[in-house]
Amino acid sequence: MIDFTKIPSPCYVMEEERLRQNLQLIKSVKERAGVNIILAFKAFALWKSFPIVREYIGYSTASSVSEAQLAYEEMGNPAHTYAPAYTDEEFPLFLQYSSHITFNSLSQFERFYPQVIASGNDISCGLRINPEYSVVETDLYNPSAPGSRLGVTIDRIGQRLPEGVTGLHLHNLCESNSFDLEKTLEVVEKKFGHLFGQISWLNLGGGHLMTHKEYNVEHLIELLTAFKARYPHLEIILEPGSAFAWETGVLVAKVADIVENHGVKTAMLNVSFACHMPDCLEMPYKPRIRGAYHEAVEGKPTYRMGGNSCLSGDFMGDWSFDKPLQVGDLVVFEDMIHYTTVKTTLFNGVTHPSIGLWSTAGEFILYRSFGYEDYKQRMS
Repeated sequence: MIDFTKIPSPCYVMEEERLRQNLQLIKSVKERAGVNIILAFKAFALWKSFPIVREYIGYSTASSVSEAQLAYEEMGNPAHTYAPAYTDEEFPLFLQYSSHITFNSLSQFERFYPQVIASGNDISCGLRINPEYSVVETDLYNPSAPGSRLGVTIDRIGQRLPEGVTGLHLHNLCESNSFDLEKTLEVVEKKFGHLFGQISWLNLGGGHLMTHKEYNVEHLIELLTAFKARYPHLEIILEPGSAFAWETGVLVAKVADIVENHGVKTAMLNVSFACHMPDCLEMPYKPRIRGAYHEAVEGKPTYRMGGNSCLSGDFMGDWSFDKPLQVGDLVVFEDMIHYTTVKTTLFNGVTHPSIGLWSTAGEFILYRSFGYEDYKQRMS
């Protein structure tokens, strides 16, 4: 249990015990299913925690030069790299930091594959495919929506892959379950199965929320085991992000003011939805607050939560509490590690939350705090 008297506010606090529980489950799936599961930095990249991560999982996936270099330096291995578009300026760095490079289009592969050969590095090249199927309902997070710019459709490939392509990569899930993956694999086998004899690995991308309490892990293992039995020559790779950090920590905020307008009470916080919890507005979803009722309860003190940026839409609501909020009260947002620390902004110059770990020894370890110089350097 976190001792919030030891935590600065605002602050992201990751719990080591919960992180290890997730990592143990992921490692168990990896070993039991005989697949390779790697960490996707786009959801979770707190590299000061990587010594813990490396005890369970040794590899990672990158979508930028910075992520690839981070994989090389802090995970200790070259990255499985996929980027929507490579440039002449950056591609030599990808060659330096990658073991796998997946291309988003045939034209990108044709343009850069000669550089892979010329480098002499042992790099396996893949092609991202678009199965044109997805269960994701939010278009912002659906890479298989009609007209998507991500991945190559089967009509563009035909019967043969270009020489030099040794793997296929797909990604069409988002915080999905094993039955969504099962439906995806049925479509992928039907459309792309004739190409499986031409490759040595198949990357099933991310979105596999196997650490969710309602996820059917046994079904996932059965599904992957059966798939591998049909294609024993293929290395199967999964690269979840959210699953690693799911429900591993919180964002500790504080009430700075209470304002009322037309009967609506808003608790003005020292954090911002726009800057510090962007998925709440983008997805959108309403986060849980520790000790609060998730929906308004008649007769109980009820508040919107207001962010501290000048964006008019920087608020969410409503939550009810057993007693009225006061200036100085802590408001603890649950599950605020994945897709938060990697997406925060310095919009409006608002105070950036510190980042730290609540260790299994019951101590708070400050990873980093932020101040004016961080904002000034970012804006230079």
